Amino acid sequence: MGALTHFNASGEAHMVDVGAKAQTRRVAVAAGTIFVNQAVFEAVEQGTAKKGDVLAVARIGGIQAAKRTFELIPLCHLVGLTHCSIDFSLNPSERSITATCTAKTTGQTGVEMEALTGVTAALLTVYDMCKALDRGMRIEGIHLLTKDGGKSGLYRAPEVQSEKGETT
Repeated sequence: MGALTHFNASGEAHMVDVGAKAQTRRVAVAAGTIFVNQAVFEAVEQGTAKKGDVLAVARIGGIQAAKRTFELIPLCHLVGLTHCSIDFSLNPSERSITATCTAKTTGQTGVEMEALTGVTAALLTVYDMCKALDRGMRIEGIHLLTKDGGKSGLYRAPEVQSEKGETT
């Protein structure tokens, strides 16, 4: 890891100039989890929430947020996403829903912030759609799983396994 890039020599915040960087394929995957009560879990799992298909709406909310990251996070560049997906996994024993966002582009800057924003918005959408059943839902563990592309190359979070099954 290098120095912080969003500060100039005087310590003032600034937008990084990526104009001289090469355009490369860039991919980032982020995940996070929301813990819910039994009523919410069943409503999401069975598709019976009053507001409709919670995961379908959360998927759209996450994708929409990822596309607008530059408007939400100061100093982020406008990134033309070539792909964005939100996937969900339900864990009945924990009464949790994990969202995973994959963001892709070919460009001069990475898409980590887009993937993290997509996950966050998807989980917040689940909260919004289900808050009538559980105001005590907890969103936890939002983090970058992998990123690839650009000068710094591949990053994998410690819990992500390699293709050979080894923990990296």
